[in-house]
Amino acid sequence: MRTDSSPGTLPAREHLPATAAGTPVLDVVIPVYNEEKDLQPCVRRLHEHLTRTFPYAFRITIADNASTDTTPQVSRRLEAEIAEVRAFRLEQKGRGRALRAVWSASDAPILAYMDVDLSTDLNALLPLVAPLISGHSDLAIGSRLARSSRVVRGPKREFISRSYNLILRGSLQARFSDAQCGFKAIRRDVAQGLLPMVEDTGWFFDTEMLVIAERAGLRIHEVPVDWVDDPDSTVHLVRTATEDLKGVWRVGKALASGSLPLDRITRPFGDDPRDREIKDVPKGLARQLVGFCVVGGLSTLFYLLLYSGFRTFCGSQVANALALLVSTVANTAANRRLTFGVRGSGGAVRHQAQGLVVFGIGLALTSGSLAALDAAGGDPAHSTELAVLIAANLAATVLRFLLFRAWVFPDRRESTVIASHTPAPGHTPALGHTPALGHTPVPPLPVRADGHHFTYDDQFRAGEAADRTWGDATMQLQPVRPTDTDPRDAR
Repeated sequence: MRTDSSPGTLPAREHLPATAAGTPVLDVVIPVYNEEKDLQPCVRRLHEHLTRTFPYAFRITIADNASTDTTPQVSRRLEAEIAEVRAFRLEQKGRGRALRAVWSASDAPILAYMDVDLSTDLNALLPLVAPLISGHSDLAIGSRLARSSRVVRGPKREFISRSYNLILRGSLQARFSDAQCGFKAIRRDVAQGLLPMVEDTGWFFDTEMLVIAERAGLRIHEVPVDWVDDPDSTVHLVRTATEDLKGVWRVGKALASGSLPLDRITRPFGDDPRDREIKDVPKGLARQLVGFCVVGGLSTLFYLLLYSGFRTFCGSQVANALALLVSTVANTAANRRLTFGVRGSGGAVRHQAQGLVVFGIGLALTSGSLAALDAAGGDPAHSTELAVLIAANLAATVLRFLLFRAWVFPDRRESTVIASHTPAPGHTPALGHTPALGHTPVPPLPVRADGHHFTYDDQFRAGEAADRTWGDATMQLQPVRPTDTDPRDAR
């Protein structure tokens, strides 16, 4: 059973303190493929904007994924000329692969990316990352479809974008408004748990990451943006749309089957550190009550529909017993998964057996109420029967929750052993993140052959980092100097 202190849940959100010298707070990744013309003006414009407006140290990382023109040379020249710029070369194509590689290796606590065409107004960058720095949110996205967004683009792209987001809402129940805007940010501790669950290496990477994050209960902040379409975009719309639809089917299937381990990245309800100082309040009670009430309300409607259907061909006692039996099995399964966070098939039969005992108690209450009604009124109206059954079910519901929490799905946190974690030599935790009591720290970066953990200063093959394998081709990434010491900074 998942509890608020179960291993794998993320630590509480905390405001990031001012950075120490040499450690950037923000790492902005620009994934590029054959962008020799636009890369230099883009990087210089972004660097000038960050130097002038961003109050923390930053880094700009160019993620070149298998360009065949002079983009690698332009990247290296910018790296040599601008201290805050780093060049990153991958030998395989794929925007998602490039983002996974750079974000997995970055030491910055806030990771972002934007398209090289800078279609999004850069004034939205600070509002994008501010809720991540403050600890309010886990991910942030720019939205071209928000009411206050100002967008200039052709009707074809407008239709495709809105249709795609309608598909996401209808098939995956996505609540975010714009999946494909190339303007997003994520906290590093969240990325370390989320990225291994994202399979796509291309354009669907964004959507898959957001859907999984939303299903796990992570907070996604949306920023309305001003956006001007790039008429020279090299994105192949038909091929991209086809791959996106395949991705929607794959992710939907994984969510339906429960094969995604969402517990690994789920934040506990009420994860503010002040919540842990409250005495004598059972952990997770508020969340379980909300879940139980939602499941109970739906189960009651299901029960009443079943009772009305069974009542057409059998007596009230038989109809009540059948309706209560079917709805109880569904109720136990729903509460097991949604309210108390128990996943997998282990213990399912025992839980259903215990649920049937609870069913017996509910049956006694509701059947006794019907018997009393029949004895008092002779032949009561159907509406009167339903009213009495609703009242009896409310009484049974309170008892059912208490039995579920204390007997069927007891809280076993006290018997759970939380493994201690000692950081490996050379591994520095993400800035501002001291693991909270009861939480397992986020996993470190991959381990080298010599037993030490990779850092941003290590050399590794970027193309293989995206696929979580390591080779011998190397490149060097060094931390930047803080912008506060830049004599050009007018702040």
